[in-house]
Amino acid sequence: MKLQHKLLGVVATGGALALALAGCAGGGGNGGGGGESDAPKETITGADYNPQPRENLQEGGEVVFPITEITPQMNPNHGDGSVDTTTLWTWYNPQTILMTPEGEASANPNYLTGWDAEEKDGKTVLTFTINPEAKFNDGTPFTWESYKVTWEALNGTNEEYSPSSTDGYSLIESVEQGEDEYQAVVTFKQVYPWWKGLFWNPMHPKVNSPEVFNTGYQEEAHPEWGAGPYKLDDLDLNGGTATFVPNENWWGDKPLLDKVTFRVLDPVAMVNAFQNGEIDYADNLTADNLEQLKDVDGAVTYRAQRTATNLFQINAERPQFADLDVRKAMLMAIDREQIKEVMWDGLNYTEDPVGSLLLFPFQDGYVDALSEAGWEFNVDEANSILDEAGWTLNGDVREKDGVKLEGRLPIFGEDPITQARAQVIQQQLSKVGIAVEIDARPASDFSTVLSTKDWDLVMLGFSSSDPYGVAYMCQVYCSDSSLNLSASGNEDIDKRIADEVAALPTADEQTAAGLKLESEIIQETWGILPLYMGPWISMAKEGLANLTPETYTGLDLFGLSPVENVGWEK
Repeated sequence: MKLQHKLLGVVATGGALALALAGCAGGGGNGGGGGESDAPKETITGADYNPQPRENLQEGGEVVFPITEITPQMNPNHGDGSVDTTTLWTWYNPQTILMTPEGEASANPNYLTGWDAEEKDGKTVLTFTINPEAKFNDGTPFTWESYKVTWEALNGTNEEYSPSSTDGYSLIESVEQGEDEYQAVVTFKQVYPWWKGLFWNPMHPKVNSPEVFNTGYQEEAHPEWGAGPYKLDDLDLNGGTATFVPNENWWGDKPLLDKVTFRVLDPVAMVNAFQNGEIDYADNLTADNLEQLKDVDGAVTYRAQRTATNLFQINAERPQFADLDVRKAMLMAIDREQIKEVMWDGLNYTEDPVGSLLLFPFQDGYVDALSEAGWEFNVDEANSILDEAGWTLNGDVREKDGVKLEGRLPIFGEDPITQARAQVIQQQLSKVGIAVEIDARPASDFSTVLSTKDWDLVMLGFSSSDPYGVAYMCQVYCSDSSLNLSASGNEDIDKRIADEVAALPTADEQTAAGLKLESEIIQETWGILPLYMGPWISMAKEGLANLTPETYTGLDLFGLSPVENVGWEK
């Protein structure tokens, strides 16, 4: 999903499989070299992650990766999960589904010997046939029960669960045992074209109640409930490290690395650590970062297209932002081009404007729903809207009925690009009489600040794990979405998504209807403004291959590859 989207940058997960919330504290733009060049601006397309077959790689060695935070909630299926949550989860839990960078999904034979769908009596029936060798670390067999408990947590029928998303799962009528315990038969209520996007993170059968699902992984990783080529060897919440070593119970190809460590670092500390040789990889780099790292010996720069959208959200629960006209005026006062100039200074990079949170401009069926909704950058019109809504200037800030038009915007980490981006927003909104207080927080606070709604305005990102964006429309726009934190949705929108989009039988029909409805939803909510995608630019030690095997973010577009194949070239 895009947690089907998840929170990104300084990242937070919060959705179903496809979308991930990516909290962009670290700067969504990336570049190399200081200052603008006279060279024509270029786009970046495709993946760039040093893919290598196992025969080209050596056995042994260690790798240290950076991570923004070890999130308090370590269950990626929970609404408070984040991209970081999913990253760590991937290294010690089943990777049942793999995907090419272009978005072609396939079953991982280590876990599934069959993954098939057929239509019966107007319903999609999905069959998972499980490899009998697959077992969880506590010795529990991996059976159909994992699919059952995962569906029960994510289908939305029990309000005590707090799932990242119910998209797709709410359309399933049953999950039953098939020919034996190693087969799960999933029957939908209707034809469902996006079935390849579901059940990517099946859970241990002990996660079988709202209490365990919601709190069992709170500051607890449960390595015994994991399964895969690596096991969690050490988790230091205070020191900010997670260490993985080969799992003696693994039944597939031997993992290549002797140890994998994730170390919590904010963007500035990450760059310094890579420069000093303390970590082997640094990601989401800016032009200034690349200039700082240009003389690092044995480092390779990678540039890939990004399957994530940086965005701006308004907290409509705040009384000063409850009025639709106020939110519309605020979004019209934001100059996206100026923000991109700040983010991409020194990059000579350009991209098509982003106008949808369902599809990327490079995907078939994409429509600029934002423009279709009537959005444009227009300060004069924004001021007129606020005047007509009764918000009058008192000095530099507008007021109405004794309420000031002001808000607090948290930023995360010490990266100067992040600070500059917030200052640009602050300056732009000041031109229409809106005061913005910039609230600097540690990068490790990102998921907590987001999930507790401790903000009035926020910049973050939605990161997509797969190309099925329209399948997760509710995750983005429904009133109970864990991604759309603006609280600008409503039950009527929920119903229209279900009736006008999700009920359609084919992917093409849903895509066309979804993009049309998206423009209408934007007009009716004005809670989220997509800003830009940006490139994903990283540096790694020379010879480190099969980078970013996790979903939601990285150098491999939609790619999801086996973690056991990450390693060093011979």
